[in-house]
Amino acid sequence: MSQTMQRGPVSGTAASRPVRRRPFLLDLYATAVGKKYVMAVTGIIGILFIIGHMVGNLKAYIGVVEHNGEQAYDLDVYAHFLRELLVPIVPEGYALWGLRLGLIAALVLHLHAAWSLTVLNRKARPVRYQSARDYQVASFASRSMRMTGILVVLFIAWHLADLTWGWVNPGYEYGEVYRNLDASLSRLPVALLYIVANIALGTHLFHGIWSLFQSMGWNNPRFNRWRRGLATGIATIVVVGNVSFPIMTLAGVISYKPV
Repeated sequence: MSQTMQRGPVSGTAASRPVRRRPFLLDLYATAVGKKYVMAVTGIIGILFIIGHMVGNLKAYIGVVEHNGEQAYDLDVYAHFLRELLVPIVPEGYALWGLRLGLIAALVLHLHAAWSLTVLNRKARPVRYQSARDYQVASFASRSMRMTGILVVLFIAWHLADLTWGWVNPGYEYGEVYRNLDASLSRLPVALLYIVANIALGTHLFHGIWSLFQSMGWNNPRFNRWRRGLATGIATIVVVGNVSFPIMTLAGVISYKPV
């Protein structure tokens, strides 16, 4: 046998090392399909919260009610109810903060999945299409998802600083939700900001609801009509409901008076 055909002893070191495997969910999330699942699930969580938040805020139109023998704004009663969720099982405010932390986690996962999907798509197709074909087929909502998403995130930060923490609301008083709402939205620039931000939210919701069915594998051409109807209906309800608050505050329908 020639010298070039001779082989040294084979070491068993590499074979003896245990192969470390990541958990299944992390392996799934590393794929584009997994990231789309995460975007769809966290999107559903966000949609449910947005609808619930809007419905709760509609109590601003009820005005003053009698609560525990006293007069109070129904929106303030609702806010107090949220702070007392699961009391006395847990201390006041703990359940509400648990919901908030869950929503923050869903938002972070949604943003990370969107960003990492963009990175994967750019690596898979580093050169963009040179024709306008995609822009002719795709809707405005789908083309503007990134921009409307950024606007919604910035609006969430403002909304928290305005009505939750009071940092940008000169008339803020802790626990006085109706008063804080009036103090905030009675300022014309802030009211316009809320209107524009909610239109961006509705645009984002429309395409998000439409596309999540495809992400979850629930799409079928036979159902496209009701998918579009569902997306249009939810987006429209959210926009009309949320935009009504700044408009009705400027019109004096929502107006705080001590009770």
